[in-house]
Amino acid sequence: MTEPDIPAQAPPRRVLVVEDDSVVLGLLVKILTEAGYQVTGVPTGEAALGELDKQLFDAVLLDLNLPGVQGMDVLSVGPTLQTDTPFIVMTAFGSVDTAVEAMKRGAFDYVSKPFRTEELLLTLRRAHEEAELRREVARLRRHVKEVGAAPEMVGRSAAMDRVRDLIARVAPSRATVLITGDTGTGKELVARSIHALSGRAEKSFVGVNCSAIPETLLESELFGHVKGAFTGAITNKRGLMEEASGGSLFLDEIGTVTQNIQVKLLRVLQERTIMRVGAREAVPVDIRLIAATNLDLAEEVRAGRFREDLFYRLSVFPVHVPSLSERPDDIPLLAAYFLRRAAAEHQVSPPTIPPTTMQRLMEYEWPGNVRELENFIERSVIMHAGSKTIPFDPGEGLHRRREHDLLKSAREERWDLDRLEREYILSVLDDVAGHQGRAAEILGIDRRTLYRKLKRYRGDVDGDEPDDLGDEPEASEVETG
Repeated sequence: MTEPDIPAQAPPRRVLVVEDDSVVLGLLVKILTEAGYQVTGVPTGEAALGELDKQLFDAVLLDLNLPGVQGMDVLSVGPTLQTDTPFIVMTAFGSVDTAVEAMKRGAFDYVSKPFRTEELLLTLRRAHEEAELRREVARLRRHVKEVGAAPEMVGRSAAMDRVRDLIARVAPSRATVLITGDTGTGKELVARSIHALSGRAEKSFVGVNCSAIPETLLESELFGHVKGAFTGAITNKRGLMEEASGGSLFLDEIGTVTQNIQVKLLRVLQERTIMRVGAREAVPVDIRLIAATNLDLAEEVRAGRFREDLFYRLSVFPVHVPSLSERPDDIPLLAAYFLRRAAAEHQVSPPTIPPTTMQRLMEYEWPGNVRELENFIERSVIMHAGSKTIPFDPGEGLHRRREHDLLKSAREERWDLDRLEREYILSVLDDVAGHQGRAAEILGIDRRTLYRKLKRYRGDVDGDEPDDLGDEPEASEVETG
């Protein structure tokens, strides 16, 4: 039995209280602390801007009537330091005009003095909910822009059934998952499935391709930074680990991260805290970490490129995603799925995949795995728009079976002449992108003979038998394969 994924208790929200009256300030700190908040209290606007410059807050409770730097001045400058932090202003009873002006300048809401505890706490809750909603909308927009909607998991092979079984077992647990597999096998799809079936499904899934971001930027992206931590850090910034709080963080290509990042990731897994770049105070985080790699991490450990302690922390529950060559029976299902999707996306009538083409798809090794198959189908839909069928047109990126490969296979597998002729004819058709006229010319036979051979091989030739523009073939040429 796996342990249910009951997310750890969320870290306390941090509130900055700015109030020059020491009695009121002490009372507010006491009320909010008892309500579960982590409170920082300061008596002046200057001190408030200093705190906003040093650390991130979930909300600011701001008195407008302050000595020196006024509350309105703090309200004007504060949001430039922390763009997603809600400001709630406090004003004397009856100063509605001042409160309205504050809201025009960006305040979330206001409370009147003397305040009621219930009203104050309700306003803070509303501020937090709206801030979380805005962050979630921003995350969704970024996700749609960068990766689009996640495709469904297609395949009925035993290998894919095994993957689904592992996903179902680990998803409800708290375990860290390491997903392995070749490039293009669908590791991110597995990670999304784990998140969707977990107790964190209602929270964020944040994905990061570690190999696509330089080390210095990756550290800031993951852990966040404080203003002035490095050139260009003009404001405080929450990292993606905080963005994923309560949800799942997916680190793709984990094997490419540097030793420095590995140490920081180990600390996250051990202590469930992060340290923003340039900060001195650790911040608690509640995330489920899912990592993926196409490298052999055990070999990377032996070579000294990956920390052994981090490797064991990551591989609590390994899930291997099979390559497409390990599940060829899934190719027809995947090809049909990608065909429908590509036709709908490009608004064309979907062609069919004839049996000859399907056989070639299943014989091909697909070193780029599912992603390569998807790209091939989409390219074919575009290139052959309006056609009834699509040929197996490998293109420059695919590895074609050459003549010496055919002869080698024929010897090893003891093909008869019919099989050898069929494979050679189909190989020539591959080379000319399915153009029967050019294929017939290369093969030294007329188009009618080629048509009849293809018809007999698979019964997938469309249209009427073509008019033969050449001489009538010799009897020995007809129907020999």
